[in-house]
Amino acid sequence: MIQYELAGNDLGEVRFAVSPLHELVLSLRTLRDPGRFPLQLPWLRATEPARTGLDLDLLRALTNESLWTPDFLTPRPYSPLARIEDELSVLRNTPTAVVRADLAEVHPAALPPALQGRPATVLRRVLTALRDYWEACFEPNWARMRAILEADIVYRGRVMAHTGLAAMFTDIDPHVRLDGTSLQIRLRSDLSYQTSTAGRGLTLTPSLFSRRASTPISAAEPPHLIYPARGLGTLWQTETTTPPNALANLIGQSRSRLLALLDTPTSSTELAVRLKVTPTAVNQHLRALKAAGLLTSARHGHSVLYHRSDLGNRIFHGA
Repeated sequence: MIQYELAGNDLGEVRFAVSPLHELVLSLRTLRDPGRFPLQLPWLRATEPARTGLDLDLLRALTNESLWTPDFLTPRPYSPLARIEDELSVLRNTPTAVVRADLAEVHPAALPPALQGRPATVLRRVLTALRDYWEACFEPNWARMRAILEADIVYRGRVMAHTGLAAMFTDIDPHVRLDGTSLQIRLRSDLSYQTSTAGRGLTLTPSLFSRRASTPISAAEPPHLIYPARGLGTLWQTETTTPPNALANLIGQSRSRLLALLDTPTSSTELAVRLKVTPTAVNQHLRALKAAGLLTSARHGHSVLYHRSDLGNRIFHGA
């Protein structure tokens, strides 16, 4: 079990962040063992042609049979607006002693051939492989992925505001519990340590490539909880919900379909992808629905996320 002791009662140190680098690195586990990640299989199938020509031996070597990844590859994000370029720059400056130690912790018996050599050389090869992997498999899909991650954070904020921090942690994962000021994370492995967030804070990062909550391997790393994001099942879906006929007759088929999709916070980009229309068309309808009081909106980073209002829910469900 991992225990993070929140500093006194200062729960304001808990913050959320979205990290493209984390998604990139955590997705490597699906390459090693796809059978453990059934919800990610559509993504794996969709990106299979793009993986041709990548250094897959090295990419797969960055995980082990327990699906651990070296801590230096997932530095704690300090901004909800992290960019892959900035995160790779941080990675580039990793001390060689840290690279050596973290790789050895993931592969204690012996390093795979793809990771053998001088740590500085290995780090350069890792950076090249990750950059190529990002450009081939993530960059074309990142706007849609980020929209789901940001929607999750908006949802968690609402849970925290309405029911409290402890309920929010329980809602994140049944293996996570806040007991007083002690955040307890039960892992499947024997990994165990206890550390304080004093002076460091605690960062919560949603992920599309996590099946359950996880933390850094080392207690020396800044307190960080990665957890499964809501809405993963919608990542590759197109719109299939059929709105009630009476609602479609009242506000039109297009707007009723939008209202049907907005039971969770969603960006206009994501809605356009699911409806297979342009973002401009979606935004026109969203403005009309919001003006009528059927939607609310909240900004997160560069995105505006829309959600059915209480009035919108009552109308949609015929209450």
